[in-house]
Amino acid sequence: MGMTDAIGRVAEIRTTLQQLSTTPAAAAPAATSGSSAAASALASGGDFASTMAALTGTTAAGGTTATASGSGTADSGKVLDAVQKYLGLPYVWGGNDPAVGLDCSSFVQNVYKDLGYSLPRVTWDQMNAGTEVASMAAAQAGDLLISHDGGHVAIYLGNGKAVDAPQPGQTIQIRDAWETDANLTTIRRILPTETAGAASPSAVTDMVASARAAQASLLGASA
Repeated sequence: MGMTDAIGRVAEIRTTLQQLSTTPAAAAPAATSGSSAAASALASGGDFASTMAALTGTTAAGGTTATASGSGTADSGKVLDAVQKYLGLPYVWGGNDPAVGLDCSSFVQNVYKDLGYSLPRVTWDQMNAGTEVASMAAAQAGDLLISHDGGHVAIYLGNGKAVDAPQPGQTIQIRDAWETDANLTTIRRILPTETAGAASPSAVTDMVASARAAQASLLGASA
């Protein structure tokens, strides 16, 4: 990996970590002040369980709180556990090898395979999988957000967050959900509500540790 590529990769990892420390605008004031503490923890290498609790609508102990939209009984716990190992992988059009890169639909297919569900390979088939959800207001963590007339798919994480393989030149990352009822083709529910489970603080810690390790490795390679 060349110097330019390494620097670019480090920037992408930092962006992912910054996204993990951002509290949704709809969160309560206590969660907003907590995000400042989380940002300080990010700088000093502290614990990230409380940060992800704010993002996913769970307590630090793994209990469930109401999500910003949709059912309060579902959160991104098990979905997040399945997603975390793919964060930072590059988007590759038609890619279906995690060792090389994934496109949006193969990312979704792999995540749900890890959760024990078999999904079709392409978005135009995935948009008929599971059951339809009426609107973003009813969306729960784990629902598929399909847009661009079936041309793109993301996984909703709750609290206004989603994760996807975006486009060439970018990596799989957690982001603010830009999807709305106006621009979505369909929302599909694959997981039953009770399957989502509570977010695991250890999964959050492992995710951040992996990202930091990757960053440190890249910095060493570029030295």
